[in-house]
Amino acid sequence: MSDPTEVLVPYAKWILMGITLLYLAYVYANKNKFKQANTVAISGVMAALVTVATNLIKVNVAQTGGYLNFGDTMVMFAAVLFGPAVGAFAGGVGSALGDIVGGYAGWAPITLVVKGLEGLVVGYISSKGKGEFSMIMLGTIIGGVIMILGYFVAEIYLVGLANAKVEIPVNMAQAVTGIIIGGGLAYMIKRIYPDVEDLV
Repeated sequence: MSDPTEVLVPYAKWILMGITLLYLAYVYANKNKFKQANTVAISGVMAALVTVATNLIKVNVAQTGGYLNFGDTMVMFAAVLFGPAVGAFAGGVGSALGDIVGGYAGWAPITLVVKGLEGLVVGYISSKGKGEFSMIMLGTIIGGVIMILGYFVAEIYLVGLANAKVEIPVNMAQAVTGIIIGGGLAYMIKRIYPDVEDLV
């Protein structure tokens, strides 16, 4: 029986380009949002938290040149709490800075797009539920899947299918901690202070 993931190999480059264009299109469409002082300030603070969380605990993955980190906790936290614009900026820029600061600068362009898209999707879906647990859970799960698939497709293109498979459990661990800690903490804050979204 053939491996179903092999089907993605010929399309990895095109999928990655599509994801990049989608992310850039969203950022361009929402450029006016980043002219508001509150949005800029909160996005900067959240990006800094993502950068710090990314570098707190790191475990190298030799086969891909990547690493296990827990930056997704803050990506999902920022996205659930403040919506898609802040989520996209904090996820993309904060995680890419985490790569650069932590000595993995080669991964920064891919991280910018993959984690930015993760933050965008988590923030968008979560904001539709007005703080409902089910929508936050759905948003964080879909965001986690996007992160896992995004890195998997990039790694197929960069280091080959066999090595890309090695990092799937690593990225799954990051996604699960992001869902539980980041999504859970943001949900609790929204329950206590439902007007937090109005800060941006």
